[in-house]
Amino acid sequence: MGTALVVIWQDAHVAVLWDLSYVLDNSYRIALGQIPYRDFPFAHPPLTFLIQAAIIKLSGRVFWHHVAYCALAGGAGTILTWRIMRRVLAGTKHQKSIALLLSLPLIPLGIYSVFPHPFYDPDCSLAILVSLVLLLHIDRKPSALILPILAGASCAVPLFVKQNTGLAFLAAASVSILALIVRQWMRRERVRPFLITLLSAVIALAIAVVAIHRAAGLSNYWQWTVRFAAERRTPARGEMLGIYADRMILVWLGFIVAGIVLFWLNRNRSKLLRILTATLVSIPFIWPAIYLLRDADSSERAERLINLWPVLLIACFISALVTIRRRQGISQLLPFVIIAAIHGCFMSQQLWGSTYAIWPLLMILIAMTLADLSVTSIRLDAGLVLRSDGRTSPPSKRSNDFNWLPLALTLAIALSLTIAGVFYIRSHERLSYANLDDGELKRSTLPQLKGLSTRGDWIPNLEELVRYSETNIPPEAGILLLPGEDAFYYATGRKPQFPVLLFDHTVNPYSPEQIRQICRERNITWLIVKQELQNEEDAVDDEKDRITAALDDDFEQVESLKNYDIYRRIDPNAKKDSDDDDDDDRP
Repeated sequence: MGTALVVIWQDAHVAVLWDLSYVLDNSYRIALGQIPYRDFPFAHPPLTFLIQAAIIKLSGRVFWHHVAYCALAGGAGTILTWRIMRRVLAGTKHQKSIALLLSLPLIPLGIYSVFPHPFYDPDCSLAILVSLVLLLHIDRKPSALILPILAGASCAVPLFVKQNTGLAFLAAASVSILALIVRQWMRRERVRPFLITLLSAVIALAIAVVAIHRAAGLSNYWQWTVRFAAERRTPARGEMLGIYADRMILVWLGFIVAGIVLFWLNRNRSKLLRILTATLVSIPFIWPAIYLLRDADSSERAERLINLWPVLLIACFISALVTIRRRQGISQLLPFVIIAAIHGCFMSQQLWGSTYAIWPLLMILIAMTLADLSVTSIRLDAGLVLRSDGRTSPPSKRSNDFNWLPLALTLAIALSLTIAGVFYIRSHERLSYANLDDGELKRSTLPQLKGLSTRGDWIPNLEELVRYSETNIPPEAGILLLPGEDAFYYATGRKPQFPVLLFDHTVNPYSPEQIRQICRERNITWLIVKQELQNEEDAVDDEKDRITAALDDDFEQVESLKNYDIYRRIDPNAKKDSDDDDDDDRP
């Protein structure tokens, strides 16, 4: 509930027009029957856009319906994460309290809390969480048939929401399940549920490939979502590994290692040393919250929070590797699947740009690490000795001692991340590429955009453009809107006739000269150029100017609105007559 309310609150005052228009306009054209990959180039998998297109088909063009979807999806993501953490913490002391505390940071850091509009990153995280829930239940019901079928099919779904994250998740899950099959077979133990899961994943993937081939052509899909997307988005290897190059990572890991060493050396179970252990391990989490008091720069504050990721990934990986024999079944390899999916996500916008929708995955990793710590602490308190076969000796009288160390660590982690997360979303630092803070809060008065709100005159200016087009531009006229920052087609109900709606390097494959040629071939008769952009990236403005210059000879300006220049195509015959008159006038 808390996560859903945060999403609604965010949407009540934040509108990132650039990304919002990309999703809404492309979803609308799909709802009209245009097929991505076949009818227009499209660099992303289809599921997010098909979901939004279905909302448009079922309930019409009403923006707040998409807000409701984001709120429900965000809340569902947090609930699923809580359920997964309850499962991985099973058998540990205070599992309910630890799972609840670790869910608190997801109120400000849920899948749709930072970026509150329909988008593929949060949807991919939601699909992964659903798959993790199903996979974890396989061990509980080994004789079930439907459950492993659903679990296997769910592994393929994220690939068709976001290709890099989904592919990493599918590959890691498939390899892990295959490894479990081999291991179980060698031990002459049950392999049926894992085999069904793996086969279901393969069949689901095959069905999806056939459906895409029949609808849009597999070669088209491969060209745009794999080749083109990789060409425009894939970072260099140095950039991927650069997140681990920060020297502060060694400092934070040093605190964690010191705490763990002190924990193991504390044979007398001294409470003072336990407090020191909890403090040392908590320092990397507490620092982002303390930094709020030290520095008023929102960018610096956000950086301290984001820089937790490489530290925790290393710590969680080592913990999962060391304690791998403590877990059974799917849980044994699940941490490595999640870590692989996280690094797949980093391939799009690296650490800073990619983490906003995958915080639930990090919280699950933290829960797994705390579960390992809790079990180890209980064993030490009870005088248990871990044998080579993974079992322990019978518990002693001390096994009932109160083990508060994991709970104390959880409290410190949860409060620190929640406080830092609140400041993170309030500052809009992840959305710093958009101008969200200048001017008064304005709300849309158009029925189609009901619920759209943001600071500045962006919405009133868009509504002026919508009214002008309704009065002066024929409904069937071909329009090119540069750079495509506004959900113009969604707001007006016009059919897009140009193959690209957003002119950004990552999604637009055409040069200015090719755009001019396409305008001529498709009879694009109107050109609308937005002057001041909410997106403050210079590359977007520069690209808009280059395209406008290439179209200068084909269009003439007929109107200037508050933030839009309106151009109409010059009649080729009139232009020819004018050129002939100029030739006659020459001596």
